[in-house]
Amino acid sequence: MTTGFIYDDKFLAHDTGVGHPERPARLTAAIGELAQQPWQPQLQPLKATPADLRWVETTHGLQYIRHAAATCAGGSSFLDSTDVAVSAQSYEIALLAAGAGLTLADALVEKRIDNGFALVRPPGHHAETDMALGFCLFNNVAILARYLQRQHGLDNIAILDWDVHHGNGTQHTFEEDPSVLYVSLHQYPYYPGTGGPNETGIGRGRGATLNCPMRAGATDTAYERAFSEQVLPTLNQFKPQAILISAGFDAHRDDPLADVQLSTDCYGWMTARVMEVAEQHSGGRVLSLLEGGYHLQRTAECISRHLAVMSGYRAD
Repeated sequence: MTTGFIYDDKFLAHDTGVGHPERPARLTAAIGELAQQPWQPQLQPLKATPADLRWVETTHGLQYIRHAAATCAGGSSFLDSTDVAVSAQSYEIALLAAGAGLTLADALVEKRIDNGFALVRPPGHHAETDMALGFCLFNNVAILARYLQRQHGLDNIAILDWDVHHGNGTQHTFEEDPSVLYVSLHQYPYYPGTGGPNETGIGRGRGATLNCPMRAGATDTAYERAFSEQVLPTLNQFKPQAILISAGFDAHRDDPLADVQLSTDCYGWMTARVMEVAEQHSGGRVLSLLEGGYHLQRTAECISRHLAVMSGYRAD
C-alpha cells in the first residue's frame, strides 16, 4: 500500500508567537517521531503547492480572502479574533496548507498513491466561510472536498472529524449539501460551542450531518461504542467515494487543551475502522489532514500510529 505524505519546512514559518499551543514544534516533533519508524521509508513524499484562489473560493468568500491577505501583509498579530494569531507569512502558508490536500487528491485520483496524510499547519476546520476562528485561516478539508467533486468528478464525500473540538466551519459549509456527509466526535459542551446531537443538517442536507458529542472524561470505550453504533453504520449507508479525515489528536488523555481521555492505540483503532469502510465503498480512498493536537510527544506518537495503519504496517 502506498501512502502519500506531505510535509514542508515552510509550514514552520507560520509564527503564532511565544507560548501559543499551535506552534511549529508540533510538526518538528512529529517528523522526529516518524524518522524512527521502520516503515517510514515506505511513505511516498509529495510536494505541495499553494492552492489556487479559485479553489479557496469554493469555500471562502473573496472579500474574506483579501481581508486575510491584507491583515497578514499589514503586520497584524491577529486575524478576526485573538483566537487566530498570524504573522507576515501566515496567509501564504495557509494557502500552502490548503494546497497540500489538493496535491494528495491529484495523486490519489491518478492512482499514484492509495491514501495520504498531510502534516500541515495552520489547521482548518474552525474557519468559517467569512471568518478566521480557532487557530484556523482556511478550511483545508472543506476546500479538499469541493476539489474532489469539481476537479475530479467524485460525488459523495464523507468527512470524519475526530478533533476534540467540533469543526464548526466544516459543518456550516456543508450543512445544506446532501453530497457531503460530515461526522464529528468531539467534547461537548466545549469550544466552539457547536456540535450538539440535534444538529443534523438543514433543508436538503438534513441527515448528512452526524454529531457524536462526548463528555469530558470519555475514554476509548465511548469512542468505540460511537463508532459501532453511529459512525460506521452512517458511513456504510452513505457509501462515500472518498473519506477525508480531519485528524486532530487533541482528544488524547495527555493533551493540555481538553478533557477527553483517549489512548494512542485508539487512534490506530479508529484509523483501521475507517480504512475498512473505504475498502468496501471507495477503493480505499482515504485522505487525512492534520488539525489539532498540542502535547508534542503524544501528538507525534498518535500521528505515527495513524500513518502506520494507513500504510499497512499495522492492521489495528
